[in-house]
Amino acid sequence: MTNPGFKDHFSASAAEYATFRPKYPAELIDFVASLPERRGCVWDCATGNGQAALPLAERFDRVFATDASAEQIAHATPHARVSYSVAPADKSGLDDASVDLVTVAQSLHWLPFDRFYAEVRRVTVPRGVLAVWCYTRPVLDGEIDAILLRYYSETCGPYWPADRKLVDEGYRSIAIPIDEVTAPTLNIESHLSLAEFGGYVRTWSATNRLAKAIGRDPVVDLEDALRAAWGRDGERRLVRWPIHVRAGRVQRG
Repeated sequence: MTNPGFKDHFSASAAEYATFRPKYPAELIDFVASLPERRGCVWDCATGNGQAALPLAERFDRVFATDASAEQIAHATPHARVSYSVAPADKSGLDDASVDLVTVAQSLHWLPFDRFYAEVRRVTVPRGVLAVWCYTRPVLDGEIDAILLRYYSETCGPYWPADRKLVDEGYRSIAIPIDEVTAPTLNIESHLSLAEFGGYVRTWSATNRLAKAIGRDPVVDLEDALRAAWGRDGERRLVRWPIHVRAGRVQRG
């Protein structure tokens, strides 16, 4: 069934998303897991391929992981304590007051805020917690970062969906109905080859839109520009993504 409100920017690249998107650090999942009073059930909304659901399953009894994209769910990694299903953010199919924690990783900006928050209030237990986070553009060292910034801001600039600016702001401008707690400073860090980094950039919604507009893969040009500064073939460089977390007990209205 088609969901008319679903902003589907990633189904076409679901396999690449599963392969190349960065993994969340244990410190982030530990912080989120420390917030609810019980470690019973979690709803990981807009789970994608289960990148947050899997580490949450190591800390909670059960994870219900939903995504509006059937293609993303098809590429999700199975886990004994994770139940995957295709469902929109405002119609999870979960029982009333059935989860201790709701998480949204790198996806809140795509969701219908008011309807999603109503669903969060419905499915969370009293004093339940909502935790959302995003990571902003990757940061590299030296001249490589300047090349990447030009691709991100200038080459891809016109092709970013309007909601992307909410990520660039670290979700600070989004009204979220929680009694907010202070989150630690966190980063994703990974050592990637140029080919792996190019694979990651190909998962960007703006890259996919740009490729359709020009009829070819724009990341080839970016890789050519980066190659001399990146180093020898196969060399891995540190890539860092700043993480922005907003979390707290759900306000009941």
